[in-house]
Amino acid sequence: MTPVPASSSIELSASSLPEEVRSSFDYLPAQLAGNVAGISVILMIFWTSTPASVMLPWLSAFAVMWLARLWLLQRFKQATPSSLVDWQRWRALWNIGTLTSGALWGATAWIFYLRGGHVQQIALIITVYTFCIAVVPVLATQPRVYLLFSALCFVPMAARVATDGTPDSYRLAGILLLIFSLSTLLARTYRQALQRVLELKLQADHLLSQLRVEKLAADAARQEAEVANRAKTQFFTAASHDLRQPLHAMGLFAEALRQKNHDVEVAHLVNSINESVDALEGLFSELLDITRIDSGGIEAHPQHFPLADLYRKLRLHFEPAAFEKGLALRFRGGRHVVHADPLLVERILRNLVSNAIRYTSDGTVLVGCRRRGDHLRLQVWDTGPGIAEDQQSRVFEEFYQVPHGPRAEPHQRKGLGLGLAIVKRLADLMGARVSLRSQLGQGTVFTLELPLGKQAPQAQPLLSGKGLHGLTLAGRTIVVVEDETAVLSALEALLQGWGASILAFDTVAACRAWAQNAPGSMPAPDLLIVDYRLENGMTGADALALLRERFGADLPAIVITGSTMSSLDLEAQQKNFHLLIKPVVPNKLRAMIAFKLGVKTG
Repeated sequence: MTPVPASSSIELSASSLPEEVRSSFDYLPAQLAGNVAGISVILMIFWTSTPASVMLPWLSAFAVMWLARLWLLQRFKQATPSSLVDWQRWRALWNIGTLTSGALWGATAWIFYLRGGHVQQIALIITVYTFCIAVVPVLATQPRVYLLFSALCFVPMAARVATDGTPDSYRLAGILLLIFSLSTLLARTYRQALQRVLELKLQADHLLSQLRVEKLAADAARQEAEVANRAKTQFFTAASHDLRQPLHAMGLFAEALRQKNHDVEVAHLVNSINESVDALEGLFSELLDITRIDSGGIEAHPQHFPLADLYRKLRLHFEPAAFEKGLALRFRGGRHVVHADPLLVERILRNLVSNAIRYTSDGTVLVGCRRRGDHLRLQVWDTGPGIAEDQQSRVFEEFYQVPHGPRAEPHQRKGLGLGLAIVKRLADLMGARVSLRSQLGQGTVFTLELPLGKQAPQAQPLLSGKGLHGLTLAGRTIVVVEDETAVLSALEALLQGWGASILAFDTVAACRAWAQNAPGSMPAPDLLIVDYRLENGMTGADALALLRERFGADLPAIVITGSTMSSLDLEAQQKNFHLLIKPVVPNKLRAMIAFKLGVKTG
């Protein structure tokens, strides 16, 4: 910001003129009141010694001056000066009135000084001098006008004193001229101080004006950024959902191919396809999460909830991946209850457990919880390669990936380096502290500190840690509602490969027609697998409602969606269904089906 140059007196005078004129007219009522007081003093001390032929004309002159200045004040209050010329005209009128007042007070000294004794003379001198000092604040910015006003007051008074012809009168006249000089010096000093004050005020006004302009620009930029953020979030959400659909179908088709072809090379290719689909799902989730956090689209809603419920979800989600790598996935401390946002805590643990499984080749991944005072330490331990001490301070940065040695497996280098950045931001949203301890070759532990919860419900037993391969659905009937033709075909092929009988529908209307026309003796299907977004604004919840109305409220259901970090989790709890996020790799789908049906797997 550029300050107003203090050296530019012309510019300063022009810009400060309205303020000076306003201040002068604001001071005028006090001047008029002072004139009334001064006139009263003169009348009191000289009324008896002055003939009416002198007193009345003097008093009339003051009355005319006083009324004229009062009329000028009223006109100024009603006026609206807009140009520099207008302001100069009003200052000139005010100056004329002030100089007229000074001339009248100088005439007063000349008229009355020799008409009284020493006491009256001293009172007269003090009265006139008081008016000279009183106008210093208002005339300090006009040194020539002040000098003329003082001269009109002092010179006639000094001259009248000197006409007495005595040595004392000459000395007194000299003293009056000295006082006149000192008063002029005082006015100059005051003017310099006032000038600095006006300069500072104008600089402050200039800076304030610039600040308003910059604030408007900043507000406009902020609004543009918010619009861009919303557009970016909407784009990522739509793109993520649309891209998940073909990936979801691709993974299911690949697994169906494995069921029909037992060639080792084909199985290897299917595994590679599933790994790629899983990696892409992780990338979509990370990009969408970081975008929503940046745009303020995620808020924390803390509540009391037991960790056992969260552990069940995590085990169901990660046990297949841990089993395939030969890792033990263990959970401890499920009896504890925390006070936090369950969705955000789940997302944090998903990222931490996913990283732990990804970078651990042998050993155990442990999710545990311990109480420390009125807080709980929720921890994820692994026996992976560990993180070097010089890297630990950077792991929560965006797009930063810990450099691993040449022995690292290819899948360990996948991702954008956003997982731990998301963990840190979600923890900050809840006001929670997240930290890590690690040692090369020993493993890593991440710690999330959360407030202790209350009123813990009875924890349900955890799922068995047995493997989920070898699932058979022989004799089971599964209803599938999916409006994407490719995904529907892939699900049919996969589920039939596992031995299930499939009833497939591509719309809620078709599903409703089948349910209404089905014989009353028809047994209920064993499981419903429905997509969330269906035709004409219908949802998977609508399909569940009509099928449960026909076959019973306890009908097991799985809803598959392309949306993440949404309110669907709350809806899933309220309507008793489980969510899977697209693209769903077959081992996760197999694990979820086994859980919902209570199928033993070998």
